[in-house]
Amino acid sequence: MGNRRKHRQTALARRLPALLIVAGVVFELATPPGFTASPILAVAPMVAAPLLSWLGTAATGLAAVGADVGLTAYHHHLGDPMRLTAIATIAAIAVLALGVNRLITQSDRRLKSARDIAAAAQVAVLPPPPSRLPGLTVAARYVAAESDAQIGGDLYAVQDTPHGVRLIVGDVRGKGMGAVQAVAVIIGAFREAAEQEPTLDGVSDRLERALERAGELRRGTLDQTEGFTTALLAELRPGDDRLRLINRGHPPPLVVHPDGAVNSLDPDHPAMPLGMSALGRWPDVVDLADFPPGSTLLVFTDGVTEARDARGRFYDPEVALAGRVFSGPDALLDALITDVEHHTGGMTVDDMAVLALTRRRIH
Repeated sequence: MGNRRKHRQTALARRLPALLIVAGVVFELATPPGFTASPILAVAPMVAAPLLSWLGTAATGLAAVGADVGLTAYHHHLGDPMRLTAIATIAAIAVLALGVNRLITQSDRRLKSARDIAAAAQVAVLPPPPSRLPGLTVAARYVAAESDAQIGGDLYAVQDTPHGVRLIVGDVRGKGMGAVQAVAVIIGAFREAAEQEPTLDGVSDRLERALERAGELRRGTLDQTEGFTTALLAELRPGDDRLRLINRGHPPPLVVHPDGAVNSLDPDHPAMPLGMSALGRWPDVVDLADFPPGSTLLVFTDGVTEARDARGRFYDPEVALAGRVFSGPDALLDALITDVEHHTGGMTVDDMAVLALTRRRIH
């Protein structure tokens, strides 16, 4: 819905140069002698420069000049120096608009190239998880805000290990290459620790130590002194109907039940985000939560919960998803992303990483 609205707004904006020319002609014909539409016509090519192609801008400039020449001839003022000066001014502005259009086009190409590189880097660092794991169907989405070409710090990973299926969803403070480096450190440490550590709190401790080592390499920089990562760690052991969870300052996940009921897994033992061990170390405590067959675990970053509408109200996924039934994790994530776009009017300002795992029923 947000994309459709953007397309409609863009289509209307592209008609504006032509509407200005029409409005200028109507204004001069409808007003007494002495009034001129030249200022309105001069605006049209400059408005066209950021909205239309080079040819479209050139056509707008020619139309504006032609309209002013036609109006001048209609009023028999072709010998009036003031009107001839106005025509020359519109022509000069039209030429300037072509230069502005070329600069904007070059800038857009550079930005698109940067976004393409950022997207490729994001996929390389954050490959999609497998769609099926023992007893689970998995779906994931990464939705970039596209406000610039910087890579965000949202992350997720799901892994089948000797200790059960383990996952992490996190959000690194900041953007750009510093965030990508932190994501790479966390994902790499998680994949190794998830295989080797017998307990979930052991995995969390390994992540903390990995970030400490990475921080030592950046000692004295802003990332080293202020960086942190919120994260949600979860584990589902074979034959167990309970989730094991560690929440390190992250938005609580939801369990969406097959009958439409939704409950938030608020932590009983909240912990500080990863990367803040300099402020103190406390042992992680694992929370337990029911996860019956047919239900879906939904984990997301704060790009979901901090999405605001035009009145500044935050999106609440627990309320928005309650009472709705979904055919699987993909359908759930599609509905969630559509909801957020509708809530914000397509004006999201932060990246969103969302992960859904549905526990398959055993027939």
